[in-house]
Amino acid sequence: MEISAAGRLEVRITAADVGKRVSVRRLSEPGTRGEKFTDTVGVLTSWDKGVLLITRKNGETVRIPESSLVAGKVVPAAPARRRGPAASYEELARIASRAWRPVESERLGEWELRAAEGFTRRANSVLPLGDPGLPLDAALEAVRRWYGERGLPAYIQTATGAEGTQELLCAELERRGWVREVTAELWIGALAPVADRDEGAQVVLARAADEAWLDRYQRKGVSEVALKVLGSGPSVWFATVPGEAGGAPAAIGRCVVDGRWAGFAAVEVAPEQRRRGLGSAVMAALARQALAEGASAAWLQVEDDNEAARALYAAMGFAAHHAYHHYREPGASGAGR
Repeated sequence: MEISAAGRLEVRITAADVGKRVSVRRLSEPGTRGEKFTDTVGVLTSWDKGVLLITRKNGETVRIPESSLVAGKVVPAAPARRRGPAASYEELARIASRAWRPVESERLGEWELRAAEGFTRRANSVLPLGDPGLPLDAALEAVRRWYGERGLPAYIQTATGAEGTQELLCAELERRGWVREVTAELWIGALAPVADRDEGAQVVLARAADEAWLDRYQRKGVSEVALKVLGSGPSVWFATVPGEAGGAPAAIGRCVVDGRWAGFAAVEVAPEQRRRGLGSAVMAALARQALAEGASAAWLQVEDDNEAARALYAAMGFAAHHAYHHYREPGASGAGR
């Protein structure tokens, strides 16, 4: 916090700092146990009518009455990473998008509108990297119209928590009644340590998802469109640990190799086969293939409440880079993640 020459805390932020990352200290709300002060770090997304809105790394918005401020200052845009490959948000957003392609897309300025008949939010949402070329309200109306013509709810995929992410857009969407449905994180790590894990399981790699792989995939009744999305990407591999007596596989996984990056997805293990290292074995086999194709870094996406997966990925050396969110247009029903 900022401390004056007289040793007192000072508020050194104003409404002109909207859009910057700040650290503030405020008086705790009456009746709150513990400390007298509460600290908040995030992007200042609004300062209006005596109330500050600060968006934290995970996308949570904190409302702070101006009258409760004790100290505040602008801080660097993002903390330095201590481990893992260097990567910007925009690089990772584009890499992740190429690994899960829609069957139809269109540009709106620098925004990409993506559709795949409703198969996952990732393939049926706007990726807003840059300027849409229209005022925001006009751009949102164009988005709603485009998805409405396809019988789909409009979604916008945003990110928070890293340099260049979209806290301000998140705040503007929330002001307009858009609903945040899903928050997850994109994690990154070095690829070689993943490849070095050897659990001794038999893993079969293939270029396409066969019937056995689809039997284990959590999305049942996969359509032709879904198969196109699953098979999209520069270099796609599917991994299978065969099940007993020709039954459904014990474990599966998917990897997309794109330059220096290998992206992991759909790592699933049969409930009765868990805690045997099969998820690690699947990822190790895919990582070795990615290394052979020249990749050196890895990324994956994990939801906040998937504690088992988060523990596995942390043990492999992955760490969170940023959070991402899907905002649904007001009044529309939801879709798959």
